[in-house]
Amino acid sequence: MRTQVAIIGSGPSGLLLGQLLGNAGIDNVILDRVSKDYILGRVRAGVLEEGTVGLLDRCGVGARMHRQGLPHDGFSLAFNGRDHRIDLHGLTGKRVMVYGQTELTHDLMDHREATGGKSIYEAADVTPHDFDRDNPYVTYVQDGITHRIDCDFIIGCDGYHGVSRRSVPQAALKTFERVYPFGWLGLLADVPPVSHELIYANHERGFGLCSMRSETRSRYYIQCALDEKVEDWSDDRFYDELRRRLPEEHAQRMVTGPSFEKSIAPLRSFVAEPMRFGKLFLAGDAAHIVPPTGAKGLNLAASDVHYLFEALAEHYGEGSNAGLDAYSAKALARVWLAVRFSWSMTTMMHRFPDTGEFGQKIQEAELDYLVSSTAASTALAENYVGLPY
Repeated sequence: MRTQVAIIGSGPSGLLLGQLLGNAGIDNVILDRVSKDYILGRVRAGVLEEGTVGLLDRCGVGARMHRQGLPHDGFSLAFNGRDHRIDLHGLTGKRVMVYGQTELTHDLMDHREATGGKSIYEAADVTPHDFDRDNPYVTYVQDGITHRIDCDFIIGCDGYHGVSRRSVPQAALKTFERVYPFGWLGLLADVPPVSHELIYANHERGFGLCSMRSETRSRYYIQCALDEKVEDWSDDRFYDELRRRLPEEHAQRMVTGPSFEKSIAPLRSFVAEPMRFGKLFLAGDAAHIVPPTGAKGLNLAASDVHYLFEALAEHYGEGSNAGLDAYSAKALARVWLAVRFSWSMTTMMHRFPDTGEFGQKIQEAELDYLVSSTAASTALAENYVGLPY
C-alpha cells in the first residue's frame, strides 16, 4: 500500500489530523493496535479550548458538539470554605466547551468513515521504518500476515506508551519529567453536576474537582495517595470524602448515585524533545504529558495537529519544507507554556506531603492574591481558555 501520510494512533489527535489532511486532498492512512470499540470505551477529559473547537468545526465535525456540549464562561476556585468564580469570558472574551473526549472521538470516527478515510484497527506490531531516510514505511501484522505501507511521512499520535517515540534512538531524545507524589481517584456517574461550572477545591484533606460530561453525567475527582486501591473506595465513601473538601453550599447540593467507572490515575509532567526525527513527527501524548489540573492534554494535542497540518499543507501545496522544519520548535514553545500552567495549577491546588507550614502559607497567599487581583485572575483565565496558536 502507498499513501502520503501514515498516522499511527486513532485517538483524537490522529483522527483530527487525518480529517484535516483528507479535507485538503492529502492521502493518509490511520493505524491502531486496538479495536474501534476499545478506543470508544476509554473515558477521558472533556474541556475544550476555543482553538480546539475551531479545529473540529474546520474538520466539519462540530455540529453535535455545538448541540450537546456545554459552553462554560467561568469556573470556581474553592478554598478556606469559600467559593471564588473566575470569569473566563469577562476577563478574556473567550470561553471553553465541555464535551466528552469519547463523544468527540466518535464524531471524528463517524465522519472519517462517511468521507472515505482509511483506518486500520487491530493492527499488531505496528513499526515505523527508515524515517531517517527518504523512503519511510510502516509495517503491521493482521491475521498473521505482515503488511507494508510506504509513505512520505510518519506521524506518531499513539500516546505515551506508543511505538513511535520508542522507535527513536535514545541518543536522539532528551526527556524532562516531574512525577507527582499523589494521584486522582475519579468517579463517573449518571447524576446531575453539583454546579453548572467546574469547581476546583483546595482543602486540608486534599484536592477535589467537580466536573461533568453533560447535564446528567458527572465526573468527580479527589486527590489520593498513590498506594490507594480502587476496591477500597465504595461510592458512599467517595462521595463523603468529596463533600468534606467542598464549601458547604456545594456539599449540600451534591446528588449521589451509583458509579459506572472508577479509577486512579497517577499525575506526571513529561516532555520529549525534539518532536521531529527525519520523516517521523510526534504529536500529542507521544511527545508530552501534563497533569489534568489545567485541562490541557487534549488541547495540546490539538495545537500540535494544527501546526503539523499547516506544515504538511504547505509542503504538498507549495513545495516548501519551512513549516516542517519549524514544527518541533513551534510546537514545543506552546507545549512548555502549557506544562508550566498545568504545573502551576497542580502545585497551587493540591496538598503535597512535604509542603510544611511555610509552604502551606505560601500556597494560601497565592490563592488569596489570585482571586483578589484582576491581573492575576486574567493571567489564569488566559491560560485556561488557551493561548493562541
